[in-house]
Amino acid sequence: MTFTAQSDPAAGPGPARAGRREWTALGVLMLPLLLVSMDVSVLYFAIPSISADLRPGATEQLWMLDIYGFVLAGLLITMGALGDRVGRRKVLLGGTALFGLASVAAAYAHTPGALIGARALLGIGGACLMPATLALLRVLFADPAQRAKAITLWTSVMASGIALGPVVSGALVEHFWWGSVFLVNLPAMALLLVLAPLLLPESKGAASGRFDVLSAALSLGALLPLIHGVKELAEDGWAPLPAGGAAVGLLVGLLFVRRQARLAHPMVDLALLRNRAYGGSVLANLLAMTATVGFAVFLTQYLQSVLGQSPFEAALWSLVPTAGVLAAAPATAVLARKTDRAHVMAGGFLVSAAGFTWLAGIDRATPLWVVIAASAVYAGGLVSAMTLANELALGAAPPERAGSAAAVLESGAELGGALGMALLGSLGAAVYTGAMPADAPTVARETLGGALTAGPEVMGAARTAFVEAMGAVAVGAAVLMVGAGLLSLVLLRKARR
Repeated sequence: MTFTAQSDPAAGPGPARAGRREWTALGVLMLPLLLVSMDVSVLYFAIPSISADLRPGATEQLWMLDIYGFVLAGLLITMGALGDRVGRRKVLLGGTALFGLASVAAAYAHTPGALIGARALLGIGGACLMPATLALLRVLFADPAQRAKAITLWTSVMASGIALGPVVSGALVEHFWWGSVFLVNLPAMALLLVLAPLLLPESKGAASGRFDVLSAALSLGALLPLIHGVKELAEDGWAPLPAGGAAVGLLVGLLFVRRQARLAHPMVDLALLRNRAYGGSVLANLLAMTATVGFAVFLTQYLQSVLGQSPFEAALWSLVPTAGVLAAAPATAVLARKTDRAHVMAGGFLVSAAGFTWLAGIDRATPLWVVIAASAVYAGGLVSAMTLANELALGAAPPERAGSAAAVLESGAELGGALGMALLGSLGAAVYTGAMPADAPTVARETLGGALTAGPEVMGAARTAFVEAMGAVAVGAAVLMVGAGLLSLVLLRKARR
């Protein structure tokens, strides 16, 4: 199919402007993006039903939850580069078919191992879909102003999907069996398989030669153990095995970088990373995800274990701050067309820092609406800045590198999330332990969950200590946001895209 962007005669000379066909295609692309981001968190409420039915062991249950995100993160760069080589629409359609089949396999899994395997296949499908959706925006929207609007929607949908996953899961499990959380993917995937060939252009880079399988293996061997190791260290503290895994990931990552420097057609263009507009945006995105994921873990525990909300009620309240995202992101896109993006990004990060600073001052008597309002402020500022970072990075990447450029951007965000759990999680744990009474039981001094069975006096002290720890994490996140704002001004001011 030949793809022709519609031009606007009134726009004067410049890139062809997208028309109704391209905007319809954007709506189609948002369906898989929403579902792929939802699948990161969709098992939160289904796990009790799955455990009662399949009776997994503790380790198997952890892998049910984690394998999807690990495989997704590990294969993003590989699938992005594959799309540049063989065609992004081909990879998108292949990922769509695999995601649909894996959803059926997961829904009807009869053993823990089968469900873990199906979740891994979902991760592979998701790794095909995520960079392809962002890369195709680069092709659909040649006009920078239109592309900015499209990427604003892309970023908002991705952020909303992660928050929406637990809510959808809770609603489905309340009325149907646990497999319904996977079958909900099928209508959207079927629609994409029908409409994508009609609406989406095929596009690929000009690279020649064979696909570098060794680089793909090194990419997976770097990201998978690094992200897994950092996550395990954040959750369970220091241990030789996850620390060794993270070290191995870093070592393999160095080998991957060295190989890319030697190849005529590398999987990741190191020269692009040295471009201020692209490399600075990747780093800004990483810092943003470090702050948001690191704090989100504490906010969820605060709603459930401090305020006593049910998991489903907490999930519903967690959706409210997305209103800040939906309001701020479009306004930021408009402002960015009138002034330097670096200044607008820095402003977004500073707004986010203000929201975190507001949260740093809460105590146990603080009304819930204050916590939610402050969360909406930090979320709105943060996602607005991330939207501009995504738009700047994608605009700086040459069209033939759009897939791998999108994949590196998303891989940085995945790594940032893992670092947030490790760095801010460790900060919060240290403050919590220090704020607990010295004579409290050891298990209560380690985690808030451990204090649940330690008696009302200890539980009261634990809740107070946890709020203090959450305040410290908010301060850490605010510092990161100020740093990201300064980085934006230094690296991205007048950066060309």
